[in-house]
Amino acid sequence: MKTTTFLTFVGDQCGKAEEAMHFYASIFPNSEIKNIQKYADGEAGGTPELIKHGVFTLNGTHYMVSESNYNHAWSFTPAVSIFISDTEGTLIQELFEELSSNGGQVMVPLENYKGEGDYGFGKKFGWCEDKYGISWQFVLLDQ
Repeated sequence: MKTTTFLTFVGDQCGKAEEAMHFYASIFPNSEIKNIQKYADGEAGGTPELIKHGVFTLNGTHYMVSESNYNHAWSFTPAVSIFISDTEGTLIQELFEELSSNGGQVMVPLENYKGEGDYGFGKKFGWCEDKYGISWQFVLLDQ
C-alpha cells in the first residue's frame, strides 16, 4: 500500500496549480515536477490550460495535483497541512519565510517553544499558509 497527498485546486485557486508546483519545486531541495497532463479541449471538469493530473516531488516525497473549474463547496483548509521536520534550522527558517510571504500568512510564528507554550515537537515550531491556501507546519528537531 502507498499513500500520496492529493491537492485539488478549485475556486479562487483554480488555474494556479502549475505555478504552485513550480514554486514548491524551486524552494525545496531534491524536488521536481514529474508530470503534468492538461484537460483536452471540451473535456468535462476543466479547460486546456488547467491541470487534469500532475505529479511533483518535495525532497523525494510525491504529491499529486488537479484543478477543477466546477463550482465546488470546498477548498483547502488548515485542518489538513503538510508537516515539515528537519534538524537544519536555516532550511526550516528559509522555507517558512518563502511559503508565508507574498500573499501567504503566518498562523503560528516559527519560534522556540521549549518551556512555556512547549508544543512538544522540537526546538522550534511554526505554522503558515502559502499564497495558494495550502497549510504548512514546521518543526526544528533536536539533533
